[in-house]
Amino acid sequence: MEWLTGPFEVTFVQRALWGGMLVSAICALAGTWVVLRGMAFLGDAMSHGLLPGVALAALLGGNLLVGALLSAAVMTAGVTVLGRAPRLSQDTGIGLLFVGMLSLGVIIVSRSQSFAVDLTGFLFGDVLAVREQDLMLLGAALVTALVVSVLGHRAFLALAFDARKARTLGLRPRLAHALLLGLLALAIVASFHIVGTLLVLGLLIAPPAAALPWARSVRGVMALAALLGMTATFFGLLLSWHLSTAAGATVSALAVTLFFLSRLASAIRHRHARPAGFRPAVTD
Repeated sequence: MEWLTGPFEVTFVQRALWGGMLVSAICALAGTWVVLRGMAFLGDAMSHGLLPGVALAALLGGNLLVGALLSAAVMTAGVTVLGRAPRLSQDTGIGLLFVGMLSLGVIIVSRSQSFAVDLTGFLFGDVLAVREQDLMLLGAALVTALVVSVLGHRAFLALAFDARKARTLGLRPRLAHALLLGLLALAIVASFHIVGTLLVLGLLIAPPAAALPWARSVRGVMALAALLGMTATFFGLLLSWHLSTAAGATVSALAVTLFFLSRLASAIRHRHARPAGFRPAVTD
């Protein structure tokens, strides 16, 4: 029992656990829509698109979170504008923004000779360095994500499954898409200093994708995804403590492992029975 509870008697591990659980809940709210709409590439592009703002803030001695928010705002606006451009696919626009923002970030980083440690933290995070003020910010981000998710749920649902119906119902799909991008940006900005931009997709995509075969509503996917993310956080921190591995990477790797285990269990289940597939109700 000491092996299981011992690490969490340490204060900084407790804060890391709470931080990871809050991040898991935020990522479950945003990540469910990312998975349902096939927006994984957009999530990857937006997470890397934070680099210019974070690098500039670090170079000028400013707040990294403010820099990340500014970059996220630029990415969100860019994706929205390019998405309306004629004869330009959304993937092309996202790819161009991805490369442009990443290149700009690398250029800014190259101006500093002492940026290696900060860049490592940006890419891989430091979940064991979570402070009390970080937990307060994550709590505020979770409340904001919940409000956006509740208020925009009907529009997001229609947009995910039938954009034309969303327009017919007067749900303003362009505005809904912009709000969804904002929700995604919020999740990434809130999470990057915990698990890093390279690993944030692990908690953003893997838990909702793992929950998808087992839930019959969007809200069910979100709830189960949050639970799976928290499970990955707990056991990831536990394994990291005992195996002396990188905490953020261990949490992210375990989240991806849970996805493959879920898919394997789902495949085995479907060999013995063929229940109705996931069909979330539009009224959910």
